[in-house]
Amino acid sequence: MILRAFLFVTALLMAYPAFAADGMHVIVPSRDIARGEVIGDSDLVGGTIPASTVFTGIVTSIDQIKGMEARRMLRAHQIVRADDLRHPVLVQKGSIVTMTFEAPGIVLTASGRAMSEGGIGDTVTIQNPASFRQIQAVVTGPGAVRATGATLSVPSTTHVASAH
Repeated sequence: MILRAFLFVTALLMAYPAFAADGMHVIVPSRDIARGEVIGDSDLVGGTIPASTVFTGIVTSIDQIKGMEARRMLRAHQIVRADDLRHPVLVQKGSIVTMTFEAPGIVLTASGRAMSEGGIGDTVTIQNPASFRQIQAVVTGPGAVRATGATLSVPSTTHVASAH
């Protein structure tokens, strides 16, 4: 029984490096943060929660939350879970985006219509307006995506540039 308790505590300490003798250190909002609002340094404070309230996905580092967008209303001094956050939306559903496809020695760019929204690093669906074909692409910046599929159906207005 003692060995089992020791193993449990050891596993907990390894899984939650922010865990301390007095509880787990977390980052919480210093004020209510509205859905869609981007979170800054001044919006956050550190706190400690009792070990009995620990669950997976709790934000324990300022780097996990700073610069992210709230998916829902975040209440002041309440625990924030990672799935309460997302990267700020840089590609809006229905907007025209610049798609880039790179292969050794060549870079293709084309315009497409976003069929979903996303933030930096998110995978979104883009429709080619000439062929109506849809591809998956990763958001690289505001209104810009990088095609991730092996094939790219490009319209006749595509600009081809050498990758040098």
